[in-house]
Amino acid sequence: MSTIEVRPATEADAADVAHVHVTTWQQAYDGLLPATLLDNLSVEQRTHWWAEFLADVPARNTVLVAVVDGRVVGFVGVCPTRDEDLDPDTTGEVAAIYLLRPWWDRGIGAQLITAAEEALVGHGFTDATLWVLADNDRARTFYERRGWVPDGGERTEDLHGRLVPELRYWRSLSDR
Repeated sequence: MSTIEVRPATEADAADVAHVHVTTWQQAYDGLLPATLLDNLSVEQRTHWWAEFLADVPARNTVLVAVVDGRVVGFVGVCPTRDEDLDPDTTGEVAAIYLLRPWWDRGIGAQLITAAEEALVGHGFTDATLWVLADNDRARTFYERRGWVPDGGERTEDLHGRLVPELRYWRSLSDR
């Protein structure tokens, strides 16, 4: 049986996090986002971005990695809300959660979201939000099974000429 560990990401994890980030976008968003966007994602560019970010993680931010048998297979990142209609002192955000496809349906995603919620509580947030593609039924079901609900927030991103609707989900952290 594989050993699963969820731990804080370090600068040394930058290349692995970048690989997960790019690969999961290409797998999970195939058909949901423009092929030109997905085809042009660069692990090398993402590695540089992640190395800089992980070298100096901002206050009230956390990045956690899921490691299976010594290999990073997923990550989650949290921060204060970036939404102007919410209070960043009390509302945190799950800004990213990604898991390589071979590791789906093994409970690792649940461990990541639970760890994210715990990190948000540790930062003093009482509520949390996240954004999900409106057409990403798999992700929406995942969140809803864990107590997240749509809160009415909507936005549309223009990604390489395709308008992509997103929904905001919310959950109270008071029961964590």
